[in-house]
Amino acid sequence: MSQPLPVAGAADTRRVLGRLVRRHAGGFSIAVIALALAAAATVATPLLLGEVVDAVTGAPAARTRLVPLVIALGALALAVGLLAAWSRIAVARVGERMLTRLRGEVFEHVLALPTRRVEAAGRGEVISRVTGDVAIVGETVASVLPGAASAAFLITMSAAGLGVIDPRLTLAALLAVPVQVIAVRAYLRRSQPLYRAARAASGARSQLTLEALEGRSTVIAFGIGPERESLIDEQACREAEREVEAARVGTRFWGRLNMAEFVGLGAILAVGWVIVATGIGTVGAATAAALVFMQLFGPIGTVLASFDELQRAGASLGRLVGVLEEPTAPPRPAASVSPGGQAGTATSAVTLHEAAFAYGDREVLTDVTLQVPVGGHVAIVGASGAGKTTLAALVAGELHPTRGHLSFAVEQPRVGLVSQENHVFSGTLRADLALAAPEATEAEMRHALTSAGAAWALALADGLDTVVGAGGLPLTDAQRQQVALARIALHDPDVLILDEAASEAGSLDALSSAAAHLAARYTTITIAHRLDQAASADLIVMMDAGRIVERGSHAELLAAGGAYRRLWDSWSPVDEPDAAR
Repeated sequence: MSQPLPVAGAADTRRVLGRLVRRHAGGFSIAVIALALAAAATVATPLLLGEVVDAVTGAPAARTRLVPLVIALGALALAVGLLAAWSRIAVARVGERMLTRLRGEVFEHVLALPTRRVEAAGRGEVISRVTGDVAIVGETVASVLPGAASAAFLITMSAAGLGVIDPRLTLAALLAVPVQVIAVRAYLRRSQPLYRAARAASGARSQLTLEALEGRSTVIAFGIGPERESLIDEQACREAEREVEAARVGTRFWGRLNMAEFVGLGAILAVGWVIVATGIGTVGAATAAALVFMQLFGPIGTVLASFDELQRAGASLGRLVGVLEEPTAPPRPAASVSPGGQAGTATSAVTLHEAAFAYGDREVLTDVTLQVPVGGHVAIVGASGAGKTTLAALVAGELHPTRGHLSFAVEQPRVGLVSQENHVFSGTLRADLALAAPEATEAEMRHALTSAGAAWALALADGLDTVVGAGGLPLTDAQRQQVALARIALHDPDVLILDEAASEAGSLDALSSAAAHLAARYTTITIAHRLDQAASADLIVMMDAGRIVERGSHAELLAAGGAYRRLWDSWSPVDEPDAAR
């Protein structure tokens, strides 16, 4: 069962946003100033119009003000246009920069997560966050946030403008606020969980789709295509149902807002009639107040029309920040400062002393003590679930002991890992090999390929400049494994871990020979899934239920007649027992 990555709460999301704002304080300040100036210029327009009304309806002497007021209105209209454009650009710029930083942090954090945590979450879950959620936030920052921020500032300035015109008209306009607050609170309470559920369903759908595509041959072989399609459709329908339900909530929300507009404008017109009729206010003031309030319809509509997108972006932002809350693999401790015991010695490349590891409350490695000699070859064997791969993950740095300690003979050791699943990046073969050794020469790359048994690569028409991977030359599983072995040869690790590095059918002999060639050059730990991989090792460690139960050479363990001997007898070909020994 998958274990989704966490989703950040509102407080944690605000904390991360605050940190991003502080890192972009200059751009953020410019955006705020631009928004404030644009909003002030916009609110000043109806105030000037109110002055025009008073000049027209007042005494003849007051009409001399009309020309300068009209000129001021023209200048103000130009300023409004320029300031509005500047404010939107400033908001979009700082928003994109903050998103770029957040996107980089999330991507780096995902790469630093323990491999097993990513596998437990499911690649579909991870991909939906670093692609789908980033796309939703990015689209909102680019197209929605500038308008929403401008509208929010305009609403604030308009409220201040009403207070300047006449506080009594401001009080009348405030009658709309309770209706708006009730509408917004009801919408927020219902919409946010719906959007989060829709994004979670999207992640589950992505995971099921990836699994079906990656296991296409299995799906076809067992005829389970309709079943997998049904599961995908179920998640897609669940996502659609949440989206439709959110749309219904939004429709009710808009109806309540229209009612708020009616209440507010009606109250302003009523109060305006009273103050004009009693002579305690002017027609221009009442006109300006009504225009300012009507001018709020657009900004309020913009903000609330953006609520759907902002809510979706908020849900996606919480999922992105949630990735940052997931603990990464801690850095490997230096050999000289390993806690709880001695560091590796000159003759011991890797030392584990009473090391244990637990997934939550379940301990899968218990009191493992092992020394891997410099230049030695140690094979780890045992039944499935014995703890072999977890032990390899400790040495590789993907996991760290929950008790005991692990140390190396050198500080910051280079550990190379070759497993059954190795990725070839899209691009030239040269660029793929350079990942392991950026300064490697062509001669060194060709030698590494030769040592990995990849003679086919040297015969390519474009040589090392041949494009491989997606969009280029497709490589077989065995060829990808050979490229991985060549990368290890260029990486020149202090410790090499081989985990099913020579298990590809059809190329077993070639891969086994290349893997054995590498093992002879380095301190090597082989996770032996086939016992013939262990027979040639200097030391064989037999594991069971997370503990080391036997250790010795192949001959010594056979002679002891214990668990290894029983495992060997059950595995080795019946007709070649002596040859196997």
